[in-house]
Order: sequence, then C-alpha cells, then structure tokens
Amino acid sequence: MSQPRVPPVRALATVLIVLWIMASCIFAEPIPATHKQGSMHGFLLLKSDDGRITAVGDQVNVIRGNEIHSRLVFHFRDGSIDDESTIFRQGSVFQLIRDHHVQKGPSFPEPVDVDMNVSTGEVTWREMKDGKNDVKVEHMELPPDLANGMISLVVENFPRKAMEMKTSYLVVASKPRVVKLSIKPDGTDRVSVGGGSRRSNRFNVHIEIGGVSGVVAPMIGKQPPDIKLWVLDGDVPTFVKMQGELYQKGPSWTMVLTSPTWPSEPRRKRE
Repeated sequence: MSQPRVPPVRALATVLIVLWIMASCIFAEPIPATHKQGSMHGFLLLKSDDGRITAVGDQVNVIRGNEIHSRLVFHFRDGSIDDESTIFRQGSVFQLIRDHHVQKGPSFPEPVDVDMNVSTGEVTWREMKDGKNDVKVEHMELPPDLANGMISLVVENFPRKAMEMKTSYLVVASKPRVVKLSIKPDGTDRVSVGGGSRRSNRFNVHIEIGGVSGVVAPMIGKQPPDIKLWVLDGDVPTFVKMQGELYQKGPSWTMVLTSPTWPSEPRRKRE
C-alpha cells in the first residue's frame, strides 16, 4: 500500500518549522574580557567606496568603577550624525548595561533613535509617522550577551584558537528583535604603519536572523550582507578597520582608525 503524498506546501512548512526549532536552540556566547578597557580618546574616519571622507568620528571611553562609559560619534560632511553611547561592565566577560543609538540627517533615509536597558529589559524607540515622532516602548527578555556598541571588542578579544564565536545583537525595524552574529576568522592582511608592514587579522561577521524569517530572508533578498573587520595583531589586539553597512540597505562604508596631523609650517625667509 503506497504512502500518502505530502503536499509540497505542507512539506516546506514542516522544514521551516524544524529549522526554526534548530535556530532557537543555538546559544550565543559572552564576550571574554581578555584585554581590559581603559580611558581613551580615539579618532576614526568614515569613507565611501570611492575613498572620499564622508564623516569624522571620535571614540571616547571613561572608566567609572568596573563600568566603561563609551561614546562613538560620527559627524558627516552633510550634517548627519551617528551617535552611540554605550555603558558596559567588564569582569571576566564584557556585559552590556545600556545602549543608546541615534542616526539622523540626509545620510540616513530612515532616522534611528533606540535606547535599551538590559537590566530592565525596556527598549524605547522612535518612529517618524506623518511628520510626527511616535515613541514606542517594549519590554523584552534581553540576553546578557548583547554586543550592541561593542562589536570591536568582540574581535579584539576573539579567542585565538576559536573557529567561530556567536553573540546576540538587538535590531529595530518595525519592532525590536534579537539576532545572532556569527563571527569567524577570515584570513590575514598586511597594513602599513609609518612605512613599516604589520599583520592584521580579518574577521567576517554574518547576521543570523533566525526562525522562519531567517530561512526565508536569503530567498527574498532581505539577508543583510556580511561585515568585515580588521584587528592589528600583537599582545594588545587593536581594531583598525571595518567595512560594511551602518544601516539596513545602506551603502558600504569603510571605517578606519586615524590620527591627528599638522599642516606643514611655512618656510621662514632668510634674513
């Protein structure tokens, strides 16, 4: 007696449900605090694909007890702002306490204003509707391994012999959602420092949407592209470059570490 044939639509639904269950069973990992953070002020540039400087950034870290208060602000040539303030705790691992991220101006077609408090699970975000700010609040079970505002710390503290590291990240589109970041070593490159050659480790960051949406996303062109990060090798690994989108379906920008320069002094006339 022949077995009844499973309709293709039902079979696909069964596969999606199984994949959703598998995806929900993948746990992310806390960021190991191998290299402790201290007070610092760093400078960054944001460049377009053709090499033009589109924004200048300042990264400032301030220590308050066992907490780091970090702020990264990019001022764009067109007046746009990308401003992210992050508070995290450092012990044996880095643990996010709070993150507030604002993107606004001509460079950002859809303004972003998201504030999350991990301890309370409260996520507040603003949406523009009919020219008005619509403030929304949602309470969520936020995982303790959220990496918002700390992506560079993940690659700087990546375990040397690990093949992959997963961590959580909160994104907000129509509503807040936690996705997984799959971070893997992606080879090495040479970088020039003062005319000398140094080795940098390259990492690939893949966004795993998870659930049925994650399975369908690549099929309908909604899978976010991967992000590349580079870390200068050594006893104290240092983030030096990132390449990828700063918002969904945005242009691919390159973020690089930089340093102040002085204009050349005019030559003195001989008497």
